[in-house]
Amino acid sequence: MCLAVPGKVLDIEERDGTRMATVDFGGVVKEVCLEYVPDLQVGEYAIVHVGFALQRLDEESARQTLALFEELGLLQEEFGDPWEAAAAPPGWDEADAGAGAAPGSAPAPAAAVGDGAREANR
Repeated sequence: MCLAVPGKVLDIEERDGTRMATVDFGGVVKEVCLEYVPDLQVGEYAIVHVGFALQRLDEESARQTLALFEELGLLQEEFGDPWEAAAAPPGWDEADAGAGAAPGSAPAPAAAVGDGAREANR
């Protein structure tokens, strides 16, 4: 799914005749074209879709939307690594990665602990 995501303009420069910005989307930083909103300034927020700033947005609305997107997991869906997501086994999610588990790995069975493990391995 492609979303229009609010982001804060961190830096603006012209590249090959095109006004470009570095934009922060709640911790994810991307390059964005500003041609549709040419008067956007550093520190302002914009709604961005597929790499183009489409409209200026007030800071409070931007923060609320980013918080909601993060809560719903939409920021990871929008900005996460598509190759990693495609390779992940069904049912694997970010919580598994945070717990130190490898994608697709299962916790060691209880029987594999202590003396029972030696018996099971014979």
